[in-house]
Amino acid sequence: MRRILKYLLKEKWLLIIGTMAMVFIILIDQVTPMLQKIIVDRGIINQEYAIIPSILLGFLIVTLLKAIFGYGKEFLYDYISAKVHYNIRTELFSHIQSFEFDYFDKTNTGELMSRIGEDIENIWQTISFGLRMFVENILYFSFSTVILFYLNWKLTVICLLILSPIGILAYKLENKLNDGYEEISDKTAEINTRAQENISGVRLVKAFSREKYEIERFFSLNKQYYKLNLEQAKTISKSFPVIEFLANITLIAMIIVGGYFVLIDEITIGTLVAFSGYIGNLIWPMRQIGWLMDVLSKNKASTMKINNIFDRFTKINSNSGKEINTIEGDIEFSNVSFKYDDELVLRNINLNIRAGSTVAIMGQTGSGKSTLLSLIGRYYDATAGDIKINGVDVKDINLNTLRKNMSVVQQDTFLFSDSVVNNLKFGKVDATVDDIISGANKSCALEFIEELQDGFNTEIGERGVGLSGGQKQRISIARAIIRNAPILILDDSTSALDMETEHQLLKNLNEIKKGKTTILVAHRISAVKNADLIVFMKNGEIVEKGTHNELIDKKKYYYNVYKEQFKDFNNLEVI
Repeated sequence: MRRILKYLLKEKWLLIIGTMAMVFIILIDQVTPMLQKIIVDRGIINQEYAIIPSILLGFLIVTLLKAIFGYGKEFLYDYISAKVHYNIRTELFSHIQSFEFDYFDKTNTGELMSRIGEDIENIWQTISFGLRMFVENILYFSFSTVILFYLNWKLTVICLLILSPIGILAYKLENKLNDGYEEISDKTAEINTRAQENISGVRLVKAFSREKYEIERFFSLNKQYYKLNLEQAKTISKSFPVIEFLANITLIAMIIVGGYFVLIDEITIGTLVAFSGYIGNLIWPMRQIGWLMDVLSKNKASTMKINNIFDRFTKINSNSGKEINTIEGDIEFSNVSFKYDDELVLRNINLNIRAGSTVAIMGQTGSGKSTLLSLIGRYYDATAGDIKINGVDVKDINLNTLRKNMSVVQQDTFLFSDSVVNNLKFGKVDATVDDIISGANKSCALEFIEELQDGFNTEIGERGVGLSGGQKQRISIARAIIRNAPILILDDSTSALDMETEHQLLKNLNEIKKGKTTILVAHRISAVKNADLIVFMKNGEIVEKGTHNELIDKKKYYYNVYKEQFKDFNNLEVI
C-alpha cells in the first residue's frame, strides 16, 4: 500500500477535497435520524404541527446537499483512481523497459501482461471503490456510534456486543482471501502466457494438427483457475450469512430492548426511531465488510506482484557512464568470458576490431556467436574481462549513447504490427522519404514493398505476419541502414535470402559500410569471404581467425566449411 499511497499523494488536494465532500455527506446523513426524532416526538406525539413543514424542508435540503456533494465525491474519487491507474501502468511499463535481456529470458510475456493488465485493474478498483468505501464505513461507524451513545448508552452497548464477532470474522476472512488471491494471480499469468503463446504460434499448432491437445492444456489451466475462484467464492459466501444473521439479530435486539425502554419511559418513541436510523448506519458498514475484504485482498495480492517488479532494478544502469560525442567503432575484447545460469557460454575471448573494418563470425550453432555480439551493446554484461570501444570500457559509456551508435539486425527478426514505413523509421524517427527509399533499395526490399497493396503504408501483421522470412529480413536490414550508425551488426540476417538476393544485398552493403565498423554472423562462405577478418568459433572460444585466403591455407575449421559448401562445384570442375 505504501507505493499506492505515494501515487495518491500526488493528487492530495483532489483527495482532500473529495474526502471533505465525503465527510460532509456523512455528517448530513447524521442529521436525518434527528429530524425523524423531532417530527415523531414533537410533531406527532406532542402535536406541534407547525414545525412539520420546517422539518420536511430540512429533509429536502439534506437530500439536495447529499446529491450535490455526492456528485463531487464520486467524480473526484473516480478521477483520482483513473489518474493513479494511468500513472502506475505507465511507470510499470517504463520500469519493465529498463530491464536487461536476462530478465526477459526468464520471465513469461503472459506474466508481465497480467501485471500490466489485471493486477493494475485490481488496484484501480480498490482506489475507486474499495478505499472510498473503507473510509466511508469507518466514518459512518464512528459518527453513528458516538450519537448512539448519546441517545442511549445501554442500548448501544447491547448492539455493539452482538455486532463485535463480525470484526473477528473479517480478520480471519482477510487472511484466507489473501493466500487465495496470490494463487489466482499466478494462475492468471499462466493462462495469459498459454493463450499468448498459442495465438502467436497458431500456424504451428494448425500445421501439426495440435488444436485438440492445446485446447486440453488450456482447459486444464482454466479449470484450475475456476477451482481457485470457486474456493474464494465459498470462503466469502460462508461469511455473508453470519454477517446477515448478526445484523438482523442486532435489529431484533434493538426493537425488543428499545421497545422495553420506551415502555419504562427511559427513551421516547422518537429516540427509538432515530436510534433505528443510526443503527442502520452502523449495520451497513458491517454488511459491506465481506465485499471490502474481498476487494482489499485482491489489491494486496496484486500490489505484492507489482511491487516485486518495481523493487527489481536493472543490472545494467543506462544513466551512468560517459557521454561520447563520436564513436568511431574501434572494438576490443580482452580475456572476455560470459556465464549464463552458471553455464560458461564464452571463454577467454580476445579480439581486436578496427574502426571501419568488416569482421565476419562463423561457427556451429550454439558456439556463442550471437552472445558475443550481445556483449557489445551491453544487452548482457561480460562476467570476466573487458570490452572497449574507442579505448573506453563499454561499462563506462552511457548506455543510450552506446546503443544509439549501433544499428542491429538480430537473428530473431521482429517487426511491429504497424505500417511498413513505421517499421522502417523505428531506428530513426526523423528519417526523410529519401532515407527510407534509399534504405529499402539498398536492402533489396524496395521492389516487393512497392508491390504491396498500399506500398510503404501497408499494415503488416504481428511479428510481420503476411511477409516471407526473406522479406522480413530485408525490412530489418533496411531499418538498420536507415539508422546510419557507425557500428553495424548483422546477426545471421541473410539466412532466409536466396543466393542471388544475398549477393546483391551484400554488394550494396559493401558500398554503404565504408567508414562503418561492420560485424556479421553468417553460415555461408559467400557472405563472409570478403571480410577484413573472419573469426571462427567453437564451444564458446575463438579457434581461428584471419582473412579468407589465410584460413583456406590453414586447412582447419573454416577450410572444412568451405570444402563442404563448394564440394559440388569442385566435383563439377573435376568432371
